[in-house]
Amino acid sequence: MTENQRTIKSIATIRGIGIQTGRVVNLKLEPAPPDTGIIFVRTDLHGAPQIKADPSNLKEWKPLAQRTILRSKNAEVQTAEHFLAALSGLFIDNVYAKLDNLELPGLDGSSREFVSVLREIGFTEQDAPRRFIEVEKPIICGDEKSSIQLVHDEEFKIEYFLDYDHPCLRQQWFDITLNRSDDFMDWFDREVAPSRTFCMEKEAATLLRAGLGKGADFTNTLVIGNDGPINNKFRFDNEPARHKLLDLLGDLYVFGRHIKGRLTAKKSGHKLNNIFIKRLQEELGRKLVKTA
Repeated sequence: MTENQRTIKSIATIRGIGIQTGRVVNLKLEPAPPDTGIIFVRTDLHGAPQIKADPSNLKEWKPLAQRTILRSKNAEVQTAEHFLAALSGLFIDNVYAKLDNLELPGLDGSSREFVSVLREIGFTEQDAPRRFIEVEKPIICGDEKSSIQLVHDEEFKIEYFLDYDHPCLRQQWFDITLNRSDDFMDWFDREVAPSRTFCMEKEAATLLRAGLGKGADFTNTLVIGNDGPINNKFRFDNEPARHKLLDLLGDLYVFGRHIKGRLTAKKSGHKLNNIFIKRLQEELGRKLVKTA
């Protein structure tokens, strides 16, 4: 059965603070025509430049980046992954995301409010078929410590394994099989979207010294000490694994389309996610992976 593209029904605005920059930002979401894709618009810059969610605009990962950055010419948007994950989980193909600052709202460190707002305004089915990425042979990136593997499947499945040398981050697992049903969206809203960004206590100090995390606090970032989150508690026993899967789902949606495949990730983060995305883009360019 052919699936058609989807956009949002009406305009919505979300106001918040960027977790890394600490800057207030207003995000205005508007419907977009078929085949537009996901377009970020920097309304605070001269000429309101556009940055499309596309692998070619994915900025190279650097140490302490800790977020997904899209850049086109002299304009960029930062920390796009939680918003992109919400769009992916709700099967939204086309949208204009207009923001008046550098970084998207951090909100509570998850995708929950993005999903809530998008579901509240609703969706419109469009007269154009969805496009997918189909893999014909396995694609593997990484090493024994961390890896991503993608193999063919008729559905889009992701499973994530997390295992760090920390009492709160050992042997966690979570998986997801995306489908377009209302039941799935309810489940995604309840079980995936609320998972929050996290870091270990030592990492938090390093980020602050580097001038990052200016909008972070114990309500929007799980700072994990030896006994668990500091001044907070987990929403799920395996919340870190769920959030890593959420990040991966958002990072992959820079393609603006879903993958027909089963993806297995072990201890991957934005760095390896970016390497994998570039590799998949290369395979698409060589026609070793097809779009449908």
